[in-house]
Amino acid sequence: MRADAARNRQKIVEVARVLFRERGYDVPLDDIAKAAGVGPGTLYRHFPNRDSLIDAVMQAWVDRVQASVDETLTEGGDARAMLLRWFGRYVALITLHKGGAAKITGAMDDETSPIMTKCQVLRGANQQVIDTLSGDLRPGVDSLQMARLVGGVATVADASDLPRPTVDQMLEVIADGLLR
Repeated sequence: MRADAARNRQKIVEVARVLFRERGYDVPLDDIAKAAGVGPGTLYRHFPNRDSLIDAVMQAWVDRVQASVDETLTEGGDARAMLLRWFGRYVALITLHKGGAAKITGAMDDETSPIMTKCQVLRGANQQVIDTLSGDLRPGVDSLQMARLVGGVATVADASDLPRPTVDQMLEVIADGLLR
């Protein structure tokens, strides 16, 4: 990739990250191109569709997912406390961008989704928590199930701007339901 093309691509990703956070994933792509100082054709050459741009924006986010699960697992504590810490971090991760929780949770088992690799990272993080707490969890708890439950709460919280204590109460219900 030429240096100017790489700069344009990076500028598009940076602008999209800001606009997605402020206005959600449905912001018009033309608005992103204009704010990045490029034409729509340049945007579409780098990102043929919205999902491919979302995937690029989310790449840095992947590293944060692993750091968050590592922190959760090293902080220790009882199973309930660990689950609640992870759930709180999980919600924060997928609500970083307006509309993100619904997009990520909805794509969680969609093999054709361009963000499937990001979903797999989240499921892998969930699996790490499940493996650590396996003796404390009800039989049959799996990473997809956990992603959907916590993602559902995150989606409602994101769409309605629920206060954190209300979200925490809902996460407590999920944790209590998953524990033996």
